[in-house]
Amino acid sequence: MSVTDARKAELIKDYATKPGDTGSPEVQVAILTERITNLTQHFKTHAKDNHSRRGLLKMVSQRRSLLDYVKKQDEARYKSLIERLGIRR
Repeated sequence: MSVTDARKAELIKDYATKPGDTGSPEVQVAILTERITNLTQHFKTHAKDNHSRRGLLKMVSQRRSLLDYVKKQDEARYKSLIERLGIRR
């Protein structure tokens, strides 16, 4: 369910705004999106796992807040980020 270290490093490299960047909203949203995708696959086989579902809802809410922040700061960055990640909205 969690993101492997190698996959996380790959996401950080792809979405970092500068070298050594691990905390920018783009990186955080990319990692959250990966975790959300993994949990969504988990629920296809474990439909009654309500404890993990609560965590999923918290992650979706956190991602939404980060995306709202990016949109408020720079609309072009927001549009390119959701396009790269394939997030609808």
